[in-house]
Amino acid sequence: MMSDLAGLRRDYEGESLAPEHTPDDPMALFDHWLEQAIASEGLDANAMTLATVDGAGYPHARIVLLKGVDPDGLLFYTNYQSQKGNELAHVAHAALVFWWPGLQRQVRVEGRVEKVTLERSDDYFASRPRKSQLAAWVSQQSVEIPGRDWLKERLARFEQVYAGKDVERPPHWGGYRVVPQAMEFWQGQRSRLHDRVRYSRHDEHDATWHRTRLAP
Repeated sequence: MMSDLAGLRRDYEGESLAPEHTPDDPMALFDHWLEQAIASEGLDANAMTLATVDGAGYPHARIVLLKGVDPDGLLFYTNYQSQKGNELAHVAHAALVFWWPGLQRQVRVEGRVEKVTLERSDDYFASRPRKSQLAAWVSQQSVEIPGRDWLKERLARFEQVYAGKDVERPPHWGGYRVVPQAMEFWQGQRSRLHDRVRYSRHDEHDATWHRTRLAP
């Protein structure tokens, strides 16, 4: 099996990416790349790896969905009592990775994490399909469960509770914003001589982004 994996490779031939031809604000470049990714990757364009750190310093990563972008950062929603929620409560920093194979592009984001306002969480929750709203009540995310029957029983219970009325947002469920302190854009190129442009700033209140080219 290892010999088969060793032979799996592809050569890249993407568009040119150079610091002198990128905007001053990395969010402008991210918005442009995201639009192209949605056209290229479809429903998977907003999938991203979220990496957090627990109290002992061990990293944990999982795939979540980007559900908003504003001038201050990138938004996702989850159960605050989940493993990632508990980790962010203790270490409020995270890293994100986007991978768009059709475009041969990767974006890395590093920064502080904060909760979004209750109003913003309410608005997003109200926009979700009803089944997704109920699932936020049903699943005690990251908790060990005896089996799927346990989930089905809880779903039936909450379907009764909210029969004929709107599903309210659970108080333990809402949004986070990753406020970038560094963003790196990777564009695949031939012979593994990839283009990498990294933006960084001293802190989130620094309006000036510094960008440079990194070796592949």
